[in-house]
Amino acid sequence: MGETMYTIQYVSKEKTESYKCYDGEDVLTAARRNFVPIPVGCRGGGCGMCKLRVVDGDYEMDICSKAVLTEGERKQNYTLACKTYPRTDLIIIPG
Repeated sequence: MGETMYTIQYVSKEKTESYKCYDGEDVLTAARRNFVPIPVGCRGGGCGMCKLRVVDGDYEMDICSKAVLTEGERKQNYTLACKTYPRTDLIIIPG
């Protein structure tokens, strides 16, 4: 992991939580490290429990199942927290 850190804003119905994510760290790992409750199942991109939508910011997405994240969803900035690596600060919402 690099020294660069990005700010992630997780906006749910209950509240908005901000946390830091290291360069090279996925959004889910950073959320867990900061006690932000993003649902999780497999951590491998196959279950879809950590699906979210990036409202603002740039990110890179690693390989994940097309069964849980369709091409249409990907075009609408839906992604899986376990396979999402920020390239800028992000604003995300539950998927």
